[in-house]
Amino acid sequence: MTSAHSKLYSDDVSLVVVVVDTNPFFWAAAALPFADFFAHLIHFVNSILLLNHLNRVVVIAAGVSSCAYILDSSDASPSGGVGVSDTFDKASRKAEEFIAQDARATAANSSVASANAASLLSGALSLALCYIQRIFRSGTRHPQPRILCLQGSPDGPEQYVAVMNSIFSAQRSMVPIDSCIVGTQDSAFLQQASYITGGVYLKPQELNGLFQYLAVFLS
Repeated sequence: MTSAHSKLYSDDVSLVVVVVDTNPFFWAAAALPFADFFAHLIHFVNSILLLNHLNRVVVIAAGVSSCAYILDSSDASPSGGVGVSDTFDKASRKAEEFIAQDARATAANSSVASANAASLLSGALSLALCYIQRIFRSGTRHPQPRILCLQGSPDGPEQYVAVMNSIFSAQRSMVPIDSCIVGTQDSAFLQQASYITGGVYLKPQELNGLFQYLAVFLS
C-alpha cells in the first residue's frame, strides 16, 4: 500500500487480523487453559464488531507445523442467514480441528523439539498481509488495517529473515503490528515488529484478566 492508499481509508472502519499462537507444547504448560484463552479472544472480537458493524476481524491460527484462517467475521452476514454466534461456534470448531491436524503434522516431523518448539509466526504474518492486500485491491475505500499477534511460545531463530521481511512489508504498507505476549518470555521478534510499524507491545501480568488487557487494542 502506498501513501495514496492512506487517503482512501474509511476512518471509522477497522480491519483487524489476529494471529493466535496455538502451539500445543506451550498451552500444555500454560497457567491459562487454551479454551479459556479462546473465550477471551472471542469476547475481544465481538467487542470490535460491536464498535462498528462495518468492522472486520480475521483470525489466523499459528501452529508448530502450519497456519490457517479460522475465522472471518465477514461470513457473519445477517442477509445470508449466518449469525455472529454461529460464526464464533464455527471458529471454535475450526480451531480444534486445526490444532489436531497441526499436532499430527508435528508428530510426523522428528526434527521438532517439543521443549522449545516455535510457532510459525512468519507464515501467519505472511497470511495476514496477503489478506490485507486482497482487501485493498477489492474496492476503492479501505478499512484501517492492523495486525494483532497473541504469542506464547518462544521465537524461532530460523524464522528471523522471514519475520523481518514481513515486518518491513507491513511498515511499507503502513500496517501496525500490535503484540500481546501470553507466555513468560518476551518476544524479540514482536518487540521489533511493534516498534518498527508503530504498534503496541504488551505483556500482561495476569492472564485471567486477559480481556481487560486486550481492551487496550480497542482504542
